[in-house]
Amino acid sequence: MQEISKQRLSGNVRSPLLVTATNGHRDLASIFAEHAAVFKDDLLEHGAILFRGFPVDTVEKFSEVVSGVSDARLNYTYRSTPRTSLGGEVFTATEFPQTQEIPLHCENAYQRDWPMLVAFCCLQPATSGGATPIASVSAASKAIGSTLMDEFEQRKVKYVRHYRPYVDLPWETVFQTSDKNEVASFCESAGIEHSWLDEETLRTGQVCQGVATHPVTGEKVFFNQAHLFHVSSLGDDTAQSMIDMFGADGLPRQSFFGDGAEISPDVLHAVRSALNQQTYDVAWQRGDVLLLDNMQFAHGRRTFAGPRKIAVSLCNPYSSQAPS
Repeated sequence: MQEISKQRLSGNVRSPLLVTATNGHRDLASIFAEHAAVFKDDLLEHGAILFRGFPVDTVEKFSEVVSGVSDARLNYTYRSTPRTSLGGEVFTATEFPQTQEIPLHCENAYQRDWPMLVAFCCLQPATSGGATPIASVSAASKAIGSTLMDEFEQRKVKYVRHYRPYVDLPWETVFQTSDKNEVASFCESAGIEHSWLDEETLRTGQVCQGVATHPVTGEKVFFNQAHLFHVSSLGDDTAQSMIDMFGADGLPRQSFFGDGAEISPDVLHAVRSALNQQTYDVAWQRGDVLLLDNMQFAHGRRTFAGPRKIAVSLCNPYSSQAPS
């Protein structure tokens, strides 16, 4: 491919493959259309690819690029964060306040089904900050250690959520419907326990994997969001305030082992530390496209100032219930 060059970005941790344009050839969609198989192989080998120097500066151009490497796209149902649809299964990145950092995680790892590919596009970089940290899940899994990995694999993770008016995401947003019967149908099909505590308060619980095996590489990796859902992720002061407000059994979000037992905050601190030790920050430039193998790399978000617009597409669905 004479129109591009490839190099591994340097760093002390696993980092993306950088692909840049040469000879003035900057139409990334046409390059993808011609060499999609090569990029799929690169993504499997490197886990992350950053395309830079191509003018992918609109949702339409990004969508066209994604079509060259994805087999199918996911709609963002059973949501855990606020996003805005930009059309064609393209969404904004999580719309948490810009002063709030988003911890490292694998997309939809709190579900039994998830995308194998997460594609990002920088439509507008922040004035300052706003990098997307990524981290090798393989390296983090090794740092977590076999004892904890075995425990998460055997016991799994249970996510319990309480939906109330004006607290966290409303159930209508999470399930993308205002029909309680549709919520019931979704929950039943997904194996989610659900009950209405009163007219406005919905409680759900679901047991999902703690560890998962990559369907192509065969590698077993830490794959859950216990460290995000657990109240300890909010910090000691905020966590205690939440417990005081809602009670330990009524928190908007909480994670347990699959058998319902508490997960020690020390365990989750070890998980966060293992991920953070592998962090590589992708500092955005306008038009950048980043592809992540969702089971090889976790991602997050740094705080930022000024307008920032990152588009995201979740692609190539995979189910933990798929036959091996």
